[in-house]
Amino acid sequence: MRFMLLAAAATVLAGLSPAAAQQVGKVGVDWLGNDIIVEAVKDPAVEGVTCHISYFDRGMVDRLQKGNWFENPSDSAISCQQTGPITIGDIDLGKGGEEVFKQGISLIWKKQVVNRIYDRQNDTLIYLSHSRQVQDGSAKMAISTIPLYGQQVTWTKGKPQ
Repeated sequence: MRFMLLAAAATVLAGLSPAAAQQVGKVGVDWLGNDIIVEAVKDPAVEGVTCHISYFDRGMVDRLQKGNWFENPSDSAISCQQTGPITIGDIDLGKGGEEVFKQGISLIWKKQVVNRIYDRQNDTLIYLSHSRQVQDGSAKMAISTIPLYGQQVTWTKGKPQ
C-alpha cells in the first residue's frame, strides 16, 4: 500500500514539473566549438503544442579565451506551433502565467525559462522565452503565440469566461 501511495505521489509531482527538452538540432558556428542548439519542448499542460527553442552554447575554447567560464549568453529564440489536437489542462490563467520549461545556462544561478500566458481577450496562448538570474536580469527575450479562436480546442476544466 505504501509503495502505491509513493508511486501515485511521484506521478502527480512529475505532472507538475516543467517540460523536458529534446535536442533536435545542433549547428556549429565557428572553429572555437560554439554551437547553436535547437530543442523541442512539449507543453506539459497543453496537449498538441510544441515549442522549438534555440540558444547559443559556448565552446571550451571560447570560455577560456573570454573568461566568464560558467555561463552561456541569455540570447534565445522560440517558435511554438500546434502539432496536434489542442487539449488544455489545468493552466494558470493569471497575468504572470506559469513556467512550462526551465534549464540551467550557468553553473549555478542563471536559467533559461519559458512561461505560458493565456490572453483571455484574444483567446491566444503566449509563450515567452527569457533568462532568469538572481540579480542583473537580462532584457533579452522572445515570444511566440498560438491563437485558439477558430480551432477545435478542448478545455479539461471548461473554457474560462
